[in-house]
Amino acid sequence: MSASRRSGSTDELGPDGPEREGADLLAALLDGMDAALCAFDADGVVTHWNREAERILGWTAAEAVGRKGFAGWAVRSADAEEIEGRLLAAMRAPGRQVHEFALLTKDGGRVLVRTQSAAVRGSDGEPAGLYCAFSEVHAQIDLERSIALSEALFEDASWGVVLVDADLRPAVVNAHAARAFGTGRTSVLGRPLGDLLAQGVEELESALTHVLAEGAPPAPAELWVSVRTPEGERRRCWSCGFLRLASPLAEEPVPLGVGWLFRDVTEARQTEQEASALRFRSNQLHRAARAAAECEDPAEAATVHLDFALAGFADHALIDRVAGAPLTGEAAAPVRLVRLAATPAGAPGPSLRTGEAGLPVRYDQGHPAVQCVERSGSVRASAGVMAADRARAWARARQWPEGTVHALCAVLRSRGRTLGVVTFLRGTGRTAFERPDAAHAEDIAARIATALDLAAATTEEQNR
Repeated sequence: MSASRRSGSTDELGPDGPEREGADLLAALLDGMDAALCAFDADGVVTHWNREAERILGWTAAEAVGRKGFAGWAVRSADAEEIEGRLLAAMRAPGRQVHEFALLTKDGGRVLVRTQSAAVRGSDGEPAGLYCAFSEVHAQIDLERSIALSEALFEDASWGVVLVDADLRPAVVNAHAARAFGTGRTSVLGRPLGDLLAQGVEELESALTHVLAEGAPPAPAELWVSVRTPEGERRRCWSCGFLRLASPLAEEPVPLGVGWLFRDVTEARQTEQEASALRFRSNQLHRAARAAAECEDPAEAATVHLDFALAGFADHALIDRVAGAPLTGEAAAPVRLVRLAATPAGAPGPSLRTGEAGLPVRYDQGHPAVQCVERSGSVRASAGVMAADRARAWARARQWPEGTVHALCAVLRSRGRTLGVVTFLRGTGRTAFERPDAAHAEDIAARIATALDLAAATTEEQNR
């Protein structure tokens, strides 16, 4: 235990009075310190020596207290004058003084320590001694590195760093993470993650809960989230790493929260997805061309192209041809379209050829398919965000299968003439058609139009 020089005299309260209690409290406090501590009186005599000092140097409190300086036992004689001079100078200097020097262990070894010394002043303000706290240099350097790492992560890191407490609320957020959330560092603190993320919050909270219970996962995880920003929602892909934080001061591991590190990989993942979709679509076009080449009936070849195009692209598809002769320019009369082929509206299956009766489809004048023929260009339509019953009414009014919420119409042109339109439909749970989808649909439409043009030419030749 810690020791101090005592005269052995007591006051009238006896040995169990306040003085003894104060000394025992001081000894307990000194022994509980993580740093080694010794103290000197004004003459340079050791008055206090705690357990950590004993652990580092091996000298017990009984062996250290009462010695004058470090000479001959805790430092080499050759170094004693310089070291004691630097230590005792702290009694005359303001504030704390930091030094590094080598101390001797009881078994004769040397330990490089870093010391912090400061004067202890009496009631008259004059120096009455000094205290000296010291620790092994490598331990101090490790601590300083840890602190420097923490500060760098929360200031200069090029990825997001968030400390999440046990209630799954951000406790500390670095500048990069705040920018990713589209808000300030302080405005994020203490808020539920649901206030920051519109989508993906359930997956993130599940991951954080798992880390609190089971520890860090063995590899990073990628999460797709939608971030709420003043400009609207932004869909992002974050590569996330998680670390469970436990208190080093508790006897049993007590989780303090989770360290969450993430970086934005949205562009890379979108590029990979686009490249994968492009490869798949190219393979489908190649397979469709080979299958269509084996069809004796060109009209059947058109439906083959349609069936191969649906995989991974749309839920349903329709082919409508222009009633009468193909259009070579702007339509002089309202466009009428006849259904030529369609995928089953119920169970999945191959396209069915219809329209033998030649009856026009009941399309309104502003229907996307009609607009596509009139403009000779692709048209996209979407129900947007609306209730399920309104979405069903929206699809029903356009003569599309129930559940349709997104549509893409591509014009069928061959030899400078408009033959009709192919319509691709997506249901709920699918994203809206985008520009790359329109380019793919136009490629499919060109192949279908060629097949339909050949079918019409073959029919004319047979009828002669």
